[in-house]
Amino acid sequence: MEISYLKDFLVIAETKNFLEAAAILYCSQATLTKHIQRLELELGLTLFDRTTRKVSITREGEMLLPYAREITELYERMTLQVKEAKNDSQQTLTIGSIPALAQYNITELLVSFKKTNPQATINVIQAGSEELMDLVRQRKCDVAFIRTYGELLPEFCYLPIAADELVAILPGEHPLANQGVIPLEKLSRENFVLIPENTMLHRLSMQLCHESGFEPHVVFTDHRLENLLEMVINGMGVALLMRKLAEYMAHPKVAVLGLEKTVSTRLDLCYLRNVELSPVARQFVAITETLRGQIPGN
Repeated sequence: MEISYLKDFLVIAETKNFLEAAAILYCSQATLTKHIQRLELELGLTLFDRTTRKVSITREGEMLLPYAREITELYERMTLQVKEAKNDSQQTLTIGSIPALAQYNITELLVSFKKTNPQATINVIQAGSEELMDLVRQRKCDVAFIRTYGELLPEFCYLPIAADELVAILPGEHPLANQGVIPLEKLSRENFVLIPENTMLHRLSMQLCHESGFEPHVVFTDHRLENLLEMVINGMGVALLMRKLAEYMAHPKVAVLGLEKTVSTRLDLCYLRNVELSPVARQFVAITETLRGQIPGN
């Protein structure tokens, strides 16, 4: 029996909707349906009543629920223990990071750590800050470099690495390109190209525009900074990015302008407060704390 099929079963039982469950499980509705059909075939039971728009669980499905929960929870605990044992024996360090390792010179830390721990293997998982925090909670990352803004969560320890601020990126020929600092409201009639929704940077950009008295006209979003830069170069709009990201990708055809009213963030190394780090993770935190002030540009 595929353990993952039991997890699929539990999500559908909770949502009572195949489409919603497929979105949560990051798979297609057709794939999810096949998984449940195979589970039903193997068990010889009908688990869901699909005669209505809302899926309802059958009596047999209700009987399976507590066993499915127990099996999946036990499997996840086993997987975590195996991973921790493997990491301890192989000296594996799993680091989460926002997609900006080079821009914030975090690669310098990784190189320094590797030189003092040549036996260690470093795995890097790149994602948004909120997803990375979940990965740390789930013990899928030992530590993570995340962008922080506002109130910090008490469940984490935070080690500040770098400060940053939101800036405007304009085409080099824009009438305001020679201004060092501008009020954001001067760009209220411009088209904007931004990092996609559901990211901290997008929310901060929208927040700053709203505080400046206008709703930005967003014509393009993309995670890839080079694509945003190309859109600005080609006159498709102006961008809002963190200064260190913009300066790292400096281009003669764009201007980086400070904002009179801006948003400041930090890049922090975070890890769970009440969970003991592995020896290799403790070494990485110690090296980071020692070297963070020596990293150029931070």
